[in-house]
Amino acid sequence: MEVLSFELLQKAVGGDAAAVTRVTRLLPLGEKAYPPTYEGGQYATEPRKVKGEGETRTVETVLLDSVQSQANRMELALLRAIEEGRLRMPLVEVDFASGEQDTILLEVGRVTALEAPHRIFDAIFRDSTFQGVPFRESAIGQELTAARSANASALLRYCPTALVFGYWDSTGPRGGLGAKLQRALVSEIVGYDVEKGKRPTSRIDPLQIENNVDIYRRQRGGWTLDPNLAEIRDGDPVRTKPSEMNHGNVTPALTHEDKQTRKPVANHGGVTLAYAVQHSVLSLAAIRRLRFPVAGRLNPDADLAGRTLVAAVGLAAICLLDRDGYDLRSRCLLDGQPGTFELVGGGKAHPFQLDEANAVGLVHRAAAEARVRGLEWPEERVTLTASRDLKELVVRSRKQSMAADS
Repeated sequence: MEVLSFELLQKAVGGDAAAVTRVTRLLPLGEKAYPPTYEGGQYATEPRKVKGEGETRTVETVLLDSVQSQANRMELALLRAIEEGRLRMPLVEVDFASGEQDTILLEVGRVTALEAPHRIFDAIFRDSTFQGVPFRESAIGQELTAARSANASALLRYCPTALVFGYWDSTGPRGGLGAKLQRALVSEIVGYDVEKGKRPTSRIDPLQIENNVDIYRRQRGGWTLDPNLAEIRDGDPVRTKPSEMNHGNVTPALTHEDKQTRKPVANHGGVTLAYAVQHSVLSLAAIRRLRFPVAGRLNPDADLAGRTLVAAVGLAAICLLDRDGYDLRSRCLLDGQPGTFELVGGGKAHPFQLDEANAVGLVHRAAAEARVRGLEWPEERVTLTASRDLKELVVRSRKQSMAADS
């Protein structure tokens, strides 16, 4: 099986294929896997059709990692490759720590467009400055405000991952009418043929504290034995139990009390599953809608070079995530051999090989071609400075959270 070359990728992006797909079969490392929970403490389950040898059957499935979560993991994989010097590509960041003494701001450090929820159009960037000018009023900010699928050169120059994972410029001057771009790369992990499990809870308190002592909720959090220090409600000190302050034994149980309804609900017990699948699709058809004008003029060669570079970044994101692995959350560690990539189009599939090193090489090769065609691909970071108000907002919010938890 041939390794994907730059020439083959460019030809596919030029119109020979509709998409690049890859299916990776995974197994949980452990008897169970624990999916994410959604509103109401529910797992995202649904029946799906599975094609077998000569038959199609319906099985129960559960979402183990959503499209949004997979995108975030791939962006972080790209960021790690950049920070380790393995990958060279544009990156915009906001500095919260420079010249500061506050430990909270020092802890925040820097936030990049690969970490912000809305990428380069996140409010974090909107509320920062570049060379002393509010970011969206700066030359770079104005270029990004004008960016569209038909004018994507600025996005390629400053935040190419927005062209891979999509964006909505809802924080800019036009608000909800800001430009949008669909995702070109979609990936999710789903568990198949699942059965929900049960999980007991219990706790043995070495102090053997019982619920036979009156204690009170302390003002500003915590508890106290002194009613004079207690939180007052309707003129009386607010009583509580040692168990509500995490003291004492917890009787083994398969349910817990819902804090809102005060009714017993089942503990999340994870699932057993036959297997899981990561299904990744990079839409070349979507990428072909992008245009990359140079000096205000459209050029087919520049368009092809820009599109090929975007596709290469998407493929690198998939391969770099393989290196990071699939430890999705506590008690949800998956493993498996990466599946085979395929160029799909016209009802046909052309398999090819691609690993991390080759994928990163494609990005660098495509970047060199883009530069020849007049497109910019800076490898130096663009650093913004968080505004004073944004810094103060971060500090106040965290301090209030810490006080509430104390």
